[in-house]
Amino acid sequence: MKVLLISNDAGGYAHHVEAPDNTTVQQMFERHVGAFHAESYLIRVNRQPAAADQLLRDGDRVSFTPQKIEGAA
Repeated sequence: MKVLLISNDAGGYAHHVEAPDNTTVQQMFERHVGAFHAESYLIRVNRQPAAADQLLRDGDRVSFTPQKIEGAA
């Protein structure tokens, strides 16, 4: 399946990525961001808050936005 991955971390980017069927939000996060620290990010699928175990579907729009920017007070 193909999803649009949006990362607002550091420089930020958005691009389409291929993922196996039955990929969860957590798996996508770990693959593209690193260790799963959901409490540090706003995680949304199709602009709605998403649970770690939510299954992604073809065409979903997934975004990872850090809650705190490094170096900010």
